Amino acid sequence: MNSRQRVMAAIGHQEADRVPIDLNGMRSTGIMAIAYNRLKACMGLSDGETKVYDITQQLAEPANAVLERFGVDVLPLPRLPKGLSSVHSRWVPYTLPDNSQGLIPAELNLEHDSAGWLIRDSDGRILYRMPDGALYFDTVYHPLAQAESIAEIEAYELPLISDAELDWLGREAKRVSASGEKAIMGHTGINLYETAQRLRGWEQFMLDLGGNQAMAQALMEKLTENALQNLERYLGVVGQHVDILQMGDDLGTQNGPQISPKMYRRLIKPYHQRVFQFAKKTSNKPVFLHCCGSIYPLLPDLIEAGVDILNPVQIAAVGMDPASLKRDFGRDLVFWGGGADTQRVLPFASPEEVRAHVQKLIEIFAPGGGYVFCAVHNIQADVPPENIMAMYATAQLYGRYLEH
Repeated sequence: MNSRQRVMAAIGHQEADRVPIDLNGMRSTGIMAIAYNRLKACMGLSDGETKVYDITQQLAEPANAVLERFGVDVLPLPRLPKGLSSVHSRWVPYTLPDNSQGLIPAELNLEHDSAGWLIRDSDGRILYRMPDGALYFDTVYHPLAQAESIAEIEAYELPLISDAELDWLGREAKRVSASGEKAIMGHTGINLYETAQRLRGWEQFMLDLGGNQAMAQALMEKLTENALQNLERYLGVVGQHVDILQMGDDLGTQNGPQISPKMYRRLIKPYHQRVFQFAKKTSNKPVFLHCCGSIYPLLPDLIEAGVDILNPVQIAAVGMDPASLKRDFGRDLVFWGGGADTQRVLPFASPEEVRAHVQKLIEIFAPGGGYVFCAVHNIQADVPPENIMAMYATAQLYGRYLEH
């Protein structure tokens, strides 16, 4: 059984030879470059540079040697970051926040001022900032923050995926999927709710949802129409090459949903449902939703809207008990994640404690299929390399199904 067959069996709620494994299949199952540098040193890997392909989250592109060592079954087909002409662009030296070395794409407009690092767009606006001593870039530009009317919302121009990117995606999709050995995660770039928060600013969009719902609905409608157009273009080029359609929208906090189930059903779910169902009908591929936090009360609605695969399965959040999730939703959802707590265990536990933690979670999530192993969200900068190695070794050892 090859990797693709293993992943597709899991998505079909069947037990394969072992639980499939993911590292870097999408931008929330990856590893921060600081942790990756330490991991390479611990593994004795001296070949290759550390390419920081996601500058805002500081994520590294793992080498094939690492993916093979950890038994990874999934490869990404990413969208191009704005302003880049190729994922394999010209790379230039970059000093990480811990002073270790990496590379970043040369096209990034990365600068340093008295407040720290910043990234500008082609018009000179500051989009992201990372203060000195921090580990991530924060979004600081919200183009619709000052909009006061629906007309201003409707006049805002949202980008369509370009012909140049589609040409690149078509070539890249054929290259990545050529062997047929690995499952391919198609990054659609669709995040309706999060994009509304980014455009309006998180606080302002939440105020819209509570007190100016016509504005919120106008923005969600505009984003949905744009997403449907982009999906049609995207699927027309790569649909036959990808196995999974990845989307995202964080709806939870650590302690509960960001909005009530009632508000979700009225103001967000109809737009999710239109996009998810269009994607499934057009491609016949499963919809993967990255959705952080305590979202147990929203899961029935997400399933009804069309979600097939849930990530990151944030088991440290309130109400996200692994056994309850598997019992209550394991027939309808594939759990992609939840394999190790990145908040409280991976950074602080011993390798022995990590092994016991991972083994217990696999025993809960793996039976009957419907499970793909990875940590809860990206492996953070402070995670010891020994714990990363213990996590993946345990997944490979205890993820095997007995009948095989």
